[in-house]
Amino acid sequence: MSDKKFLTAEEVSERYRGSVSVGTLRNWRAMKVGPTFVKIGKAVLYPTNELDAWDQKNTVTCRASKALDAVRSKEL
Repeated sequence: MSDKKFLTAEEVSERYRGSVSVGTLRNWRAMKVGPTFVKIGKAVLYPTNELDAWDQKNTVTCRASKALDAVRSKEL
């Protein structure tokens, strides 16, 4: 991860390889959904720790992964 503590909307779009556009981020801010952001004057910034938390919240766990985790926990 980068040493930056905040990313711009353009940098967030790059982080997600363009699958989340700057326009989508703008719409999400208006609807109060999506990753947490900070607004200072006209500047909109996304804390990297909040983006990491948002990634974690949106992680999809497959059934096969759950079964493997259960097997591993029994082995311990």
